[in-house]
Amino acid sequence: MDSWRVLVRGASVIGILFVFSFWSAKGYNRGWSQNQVPVKNIDPVTEIEFTTFQKRFIPGLDYLAGGTALGLTLFAVTFLRRRSHNLS
Repeated sequence: MDSWRVLVRGASVIGILFVFSFWSAKGYNRGWSQNQVPVKNIDPVTEIEFTTFQKRFIPGLDYLAGGTALGLTLFAVTFLRRRSHNLS
């Protein structure tokens, strides 16, 4: 087996694990990725609840699916076009 195939396979598996770890560390968001997060606040004087938006990135399933698809594609590419050895 060629050494570059082993390196690409290892890099793709590490990449998939990194994407999953990053997605899970940021909160297992099962929707689309978000750049702003709604935060509920209470006005101290009137005690009325209102919503503000905090700028923060939360990766969603699109981030997880894209990273996993890229890793699996890289892994699959290593199985294509194997060299045939002629013994003549």
